[in-house]
Amino acid sequence: MQSRKIPATIVTGFLGSGKTTLLRHLLQNAQGLRIAVIVNEFGELGIDGELLKGCGIGCDETGAPNGQLFELANGCLCCTVQEEFAPVMEQLAARRDQIDYLVIETSGLALPKPLVQAFQWPALRNAFTVDAVIAVVDAPAVAAGRFADDPVAVDAQRRADDNLDHDSPLHELFEDQLATADLVIVHKTDGMDTAALAGVEAAIRLETAPGVKLLHAQHGRIDLGVLLGLERAVEDVIDQRKTHHDAEEDHDHDAFDSVSVSLQVLDRARLLTVLQDLVERHEIYRVKGFVSLPGAAMRLVIQGVGTRFDSYFDRAWRGDEMRQSRLVLIGAGLDAAVLQAELDRDLSASVHS
Repeated sequence: MQSRKIPATIVTGFLGSGKTTLLRHLLQNAQGLRIAVIVNEFGELGIDGELLKGCGIGCDETGAPNGQLFELANGCLCCTVQEEFAPVMEQLAARRDQIDYLVIETSGLALPKPLVQAFQWPALRNAFTVDAVIAVVDAPAVAAGRFADDPVAVDAQRRADDNLDHDSPLHELFEDQLATADLVIVHKTDGMDTAALAGVEAAIRLETAPGVKLLHAQHGRIDLGVLLGLERAVEDVIDQRKTHHDAEEDHDHDAFDSVSVSLQVLDRARLLTVLQDLVERHEIYRVKGFVSLPGAAMRLVIQGVGTRFDSYFDRAWRGDEMRQSRLVLIGAGLDAAVLQAELDRDLSASVHS
């Protein structure tokens, strides 16, 4: 039915919170629903897009009966709504009779409010409605004080340390994501005690609107019916949700750098140790990429937040692709040449030691 609006769910959350894991689980359990996906990347490599293409339901750029993946690689969605986002949405609107739901995974650096406001444009309002904004929160990171319930204290700690960024943009972004949320997924709760979880929830509720539900989850495992079909029509109420950046005509992400490095990796465990040491020396928030190990037919996925790293084999290398090891590092004040040199040195040292 051409007059039907496509319900769009916006999934936001800080780097490494588990947005892609959540979306992957959603697609693997789509129960026959035709779900279009927009994945937003901040970095040179389409890491998250690559992961989603392996979800098993036919998500690729060429289109498939069960879904289609659009990947926007030039910055965050809130900055590219006119340049990149609008044309993609026009394509989807033309196929609205083939789409049951649209899910947009934003970059961890994106402001959700401008993205929702884009749905107020007549061309989008006629074809789409924002079903809900879902914020995914890294519970252990909040418990560790990375986003404490006292932003003044956090700011004071940062100002007292000359090695840290004084502007605290990550904290404000975290608060803005919660302020626009209709549902908060408190992620990675396995292994946390009751007191720690209570502290995390208290910190979150300081920033969310009254009545917003908090759900605990591990490994992105949440029932489809909980995430889709909330029918909030957020585009109609988003202007009432106050955020730090409401007074800004524009914004930038100059505090963040994204650099790509190429590696020669011989040992998985050694690579993880080298990366942990690198994060200790530099202001690196996120590491993600693919690695080719000698003698391994499978591609190794590397994902890290702070000093916490995960690695797993996701699929076999294809015959037509180059087996190479490349990582994207996202952080502040990053120098690509310095990072490349340090990685080359430390990985080489592990071979000769």
